[in-house]
Amino acid sequence: MLLLRWLAIAALAVWAARRKSLTIWILFAMIVGAEVGHDFPALATQLRVFSQIFLRLIRTIVAPLLFATLVVGIAGHSNLRQVGRMGVKALIYFEVVTTLALLIGWGAITVSRAGVGVTLPAAAETQPIQQPGQRTWQDIVLDVFPENIARAVAEAEMLQVVVFSVLFGVALALIPDDKRRPMLAFAESLAETMFRFTRIVMLMAPIGVGAAIAYTVGQLGLGVLVNLFKLLATFYVAVGIFVLVVLLPVALLARVPLRRFAQAVAEPISIAFATTSSEAALPRAMEAMERLGVPRQIVAFVMPTGYSFNLDGSTLYLSLAAIFVAQAAGIEMPVGQQLVLLLTLMLSSKGVAGVPRGALVILLGTVSSFGLPAEPVFVILGIDAILDMLRTSLNVLGNCLATVVIARWEGEFPTASVHVP
Repeated sequence: MLLLRWLAIAALAVWAARRKSLTIWILFAMIVGAEVGHDFPALATQLRVFSQIFLRLIRTIVAPLLFATLVVGIAGHSNLRQVGRMGVKALIYFEVVTTLALLIGWGAITVSRAGVGVTLPAAAETQPIQQPGQRTWQDIVLDVFPENIARAVAEAEMLQVVVFSVLFGVALALIPDDKRRPMLAFAESLAETMFRFTRIVMLMAPIGVGAAIAYTVGQLGLGVLVNLFKLLATFYVAVGIFVLVVLLPVALLARVPLRRFAQAVAEPISIAFATTSSEAALPRAMEAMERLGVPRQIVAFVMPTGYSFNLDGSTLYLSLAAIFVAQAAGIEMPVGQQLVLLLTLMLSSKGVAGVPRGALVILLGTVSSFGLPAEPVFVILGIDAILDMLRTSLNVLGNCLATVVIARWEGEFPTASVHVP
């Protein structure tokens, strides 16, 4: 049986090599890692260093990526003051819908408790894990604001980094254009550089995933994979609930022509599902919304802004995954602490829709800032490629719907039938 399993893996490797897809290689690495952990647990334990290298590289990305994307998302859309009413409506809509996504993800994982029963490896259990202590509301509010931005970055205080970046972006948006332009160009260049940096680091993802799964299975056995499938099922059910309970009623209230809308978004969603990148689907999504009848000036404003502030799929995933990490670590977080964690995730996720598995970067940085261990994140990483397909598709669907809703709210969406090629 051992020989047959490895022959099957060799055949799978040949198939994966022909596909040349990072997602396929990550899934392949998960299978190999599980097999190595099962057959050679002593060797699997030694492989952990590769997952730790990958983790360190991911952590170096978080702070500069957050700073750059938030500054560009705020200062780059300083014309919010010019478009006035539409900008306020769009931002209100974005925050209401993403908050609902956050709460649905939180509720789903709280009910399914998919992380309960995961026993962390012995080496992870010896690491200090900060149990959430009793803190007053004044302490919680005070900890939101940075005293020293360098220290906030060094200590991975993601919410403080977010607050600094938001205030910096607002300040930059308020200064004259000739002084704003150089700093905005720097932030845009930094954002593009960090996206490229992320893509380079993600090329190591199969090695990091394989090593992490091998180490985890070598320490705990194959039973840990049951929790992974529970998490996967929880996420897919939560997405279905979000679409039926939030997006569908919004579409009906806004009198969106559902059949024509479904035809228009089918291609962008397919691109997002296949590439796991909202950025790849953006051009086709904008074209589709114009063909549907949304005026170009609304599409040009709402769609890019939504890609920074309206990440329904990423927000739902992050809330679900973060509570999964706490459950796997055996930490019972007070509800107040969970809400602070969810708020941090909602704010820090802004602007990462364009990069494949960008939400994973945010998740690692945020759980670290709350004293949660990284090992459960690596367990999630084994199926992150499958999760990423659906959450990216939901990001695209949510932004397409937001564009039509804002156009209807502004009275600029035609009531007459518009042909969709």
